[in-house]
Amino acid sequence: MNTEQAKPHHSPVGGKPPKNANLRLIAWEITRHCNLNCAHCRASARDQDYAGELETPAALRLLDQMAEVGSPIVILTGGEPLMRADVFELAEYGTRRGLRMVMAPNGTLITMEAAQKMSASGIERISVSLDGATRDCHDGFRGVEGAFEGALRGIEAARSQGIEFQINTTISRYNYDQIPDILHMAEQLGAVALHIFLLVPTGRGKYIVDQAITAEEYETTLNWFYDQKKKTHLQLKATCAPHYYRILRQRAKADGVSVTYQSHGLDAVTRGCLGGTGFCFISHTGIVQPCGFLDLNCGDVTQTSFSDIWWHSEIFNRLRDFDNLKGKCGRCEYKAVCGGCRARAYEATGDYLAEEPLCNYQPRLES
Repeated sequence: MNTEQAKPHHSPVGGKPPKNANLRLIAWEITRHCNLNCAHCRASARDQDYAGELETPAALRLLDQMAEVGSPIVILTGGEPLMRADVFELAEYGTRRGLRMVMAPNGTLITMEAAQKMSASGIERISVSLDGATRDCHDGFRGVEGAFEGALRGIEAARSQGIEFQINTTISRYNYDQIPDILHMAEQLGAVALHIFLLVPTGRGKYIVDQAITAEEYETTLNWFYDQKKKTHLQLKATCAPHYYRILRQRAKADGVSVTYQSHGLDAVTRGCLGGTGFCFISHTGIVQPCGFLDLNCGDVTQTSFSDIWWHSEIFNRLRDFDNLKGKCGRCEYKAVCGGCRARAYEATGDYLAEEPLCNYQPRLES
């Protein structure tokens, strides 16, 4: 989830920043504790306490270290972030440090009091996932009866306090035919954006890999998504779907439109896979990863400062050199704007630099 461009980063002490290392977004799993049991959860989160979560003083130090890198957008996520007792203290402190604080709750725990505290602590936007346009579809995906109504109540509470919200939707065969209805529902609810996520088979997601759509359906869905730009006031963004940034440029060229910030908003100023380049994930125990779906330990903030990990991680710096990509991703003329999903490549092959397994595009460039 992101709201707008983060401010430029600061250079690391003692040298120039690595190429392709402008940190824009941090997803911070402040807790793994969750009140839902979602079928696709990358963390296999449950309604239980988890050992090793950063205590408040360590969490505040981590926010200080994030601010050393620049002014990225910090997504407080989980698990369910509202199950962490000091969540608003963390949000307020991050806001004071100049970080752009947003939150990714599931909506069911957003009471009027919680919404008021969100607003007071500086939360600029929340994302709430709706994985179906109906109660049965969403509740079935989320694993708890009443999740749909709870999410809608939470959205209304947040909206009443002037907190803007976006709808996130993970696309699978389970809800593939409901995506147009979800977009319409997001409009009706008053959302500012719809972000679609393509299923990544990690955590519990491995057990529903048969629900993943095909490469052809991927292509069809992302072209449909592009077409909606002219039909909706919502900001539209595709996540875990790096192919979209190739399609964006192909379609814009065919339409005779230049790819500018003005014409394509946030999509035009980003690239497909941001893992290790403009984005990273921090686990509930302080392990830094390229993203939440790519389970590679790039450093431990309880042992090393976050800024040092961001600038100097070997894995991050390998990801920042797009010439390291292999297979057809390495040959592709769109590798600088797409890059393929590194998490899906890793799950399929054990090599995070291998080619994206769910892409049917054939590069024009020869090896």
